[in-house]
Amino acid sequence: MIEAPVLHVNGDDPEAVVLCTQLALDYRQQFNKDVVVDIVCFRKLGHNEQDTPAMTQPLMYKKIGQHPGTRKVYGDKLVGGGTLPPTGPDDMVKEYRAAMEAGKHTVDPVLTNYKSKYAVDWTPYLGKKWTDSADTALPLAEFRRLAERITTIPKDFKPHPLVQKVIDDRAAMGRGEINVDWGMGEHMAFASLVASGYPVRLSGEDCGRGTFTHRHAVLHDQNREKWDTGTYVPLQHIGDNQAPFVVIDSILSEEAVLGFEYGYAGSDPNSLVIWEAQFGDFANGAQVVIDQFIASGEVKWGRANGLTLMLPHGYEGQGPEHSSARLERFMQLAADNNMQIVQPTSASQIFHVLRRQMVRMFRKPLVIMTPKSLLRNKDATSPLTEFTRGEFRTVIGEVDETIENSKVKRLICCSGKVYYDLVKKRAEKKATDTAIIRVEQLYPFPHKAFAAEIKKYPNLTDLVWCQDEPQNQGAWFFVQHYIHENMADGQKLGYAGRPASASPAVGYAHLHQEQQKALLDQAFAKLKGFVLTK
Repeated sequence: MIEAPVLHVNGDDPEAVVLCTQLALDYRQQFNKDVVVDIVCFRKLGHNEQDTPAMTQPLMYKKIGQHPGTRKVYGDKLVGGGTLPPTGPDDMVKEYRAAMEAGKHTVDPVLTNYKSKYAVDWTPYLGKKWTDSADTALPLAEFRRLAERITTIPKDFKPHPLVQKVIDDRAAMGRGEINVDWGMGEHMAFASLVASGYPVRLSGEDCGRGTFTHRHAVLHDQNREKWDTGTYVPLQHIGDNQAPFVVIDSILSEEAVLGFEYGYAGSDPNSLVIWEAQFGDFANGAQVVIDQFIASGEVKWGRANGLTLMLPHGYEGQGPEHSSARLERFMQLAADNNMQIVQPTSASQIFHVLRRQMVRMFRKPLVIMTPKSLLRNKDATSPLTEFTRGEFRTVIGEVDETIENSKVKRLICCSGKVYYDLVKKRAEKKATDTAIIRVEQLYPFPHKAFAAEIKKYPNLTDLVWCQDEPQNQGAWFFVQHYIHENMADGQKLGYAGRPASASPAVGYAHLHQEQQKALLDQAFAKLKGFVLTK
């Protein structure tokens, strides 16, 4: 059934078990094939000291109780064969117990200076802070050189016309003729990292093309005649001495793939290892890996890890299974500076945060709530200058220069796609007394940057947290305390967003639009309901 040898062996014969184990190892080494050792045995005692298996398995444990035990059976065999004297087995047991009670070694320790060539030295990455600076900007000449490399394809290679348009646009972006979009921002981050010696590994269910066809890291020749030929990966052709770029369209088994990538990232702190969910909701299938390892592995076991998660997130009216990456779950797991949770809103921001993950020596899991509609939204594009200078901004303040700080009475704080909806709504309402800021890093919360934005408005009275997600989801319950901590006396904080819901999103497009309109109106309306006052 499994196309592998199966060695059945009696657990009461330790020498036979050792022989089968050695045989299995030799077979594996010789043929590089699987082999199974089936040890036929039983558990004499229960799961722990309080467990009495006979309570639920009386017949089985009646028989087990009559069994003298493997040690007794083997000891009698050695005595019967003359290998040990009659008291030999009992003497060995007493000797062993006495050594344990005295705290002595029960075996001779092997002293050696041997060090495995596969051992990972995490020392340079320990004790670092998330606030450590990182120069993530790229010199203009290098930006243009890399842009030219990733938009150059072999002459006899014919991409699909729609993909050719993407390549042509990216070439124009590299020359500074048009703003850089999200896909190009990602590509430039990857290109600059591999050019600097940092391997990049990206896996997920549709990573080559990108679920929303924005990435096109793998190009396909439209004239190819064989299924296993005719692909080209521009990021693998940056330069002769570049680090590897690997992109994998992995299987629909989130738990297995994410578990593997967590292990991979733990074994290579010098690589940018990314797992991307097809939709952010699909991280549900890997929740065990997130809870048990990614969020708590360092606190529980001291195992550092720099794995990056890309989880498409955003309320576009696509229903409960394709809207929410469950931001609230990651916020709830966030403590002890165990991870970074970000929601970038522009191409330059994804560029800088991906580069920051490697250029800075700080290594913690990075959870990125990536967009869907913003991938092609012109408002989310960035001028070339934002790549050649600057850094990842944890908080982005008001960018409309017509908003006068002294006239601002309301500050709307938000994160993600809803920012662009709020800007449009403000223009419709001509609400010149309202400023809007984006919290791009939700954890660790950037208190200094956030406080600096609030202090810009001397006559500020109301603050509002606005989000797409239902009230019991998203970031609201977690950031309200952070915001309240930075407020001045007399200021009030309210919530604008969808009402609490058992489902991540509604299933009807018209109801989604109604809720979206309502939450935007609420963001500019008089504070009511649950209001926090400083």
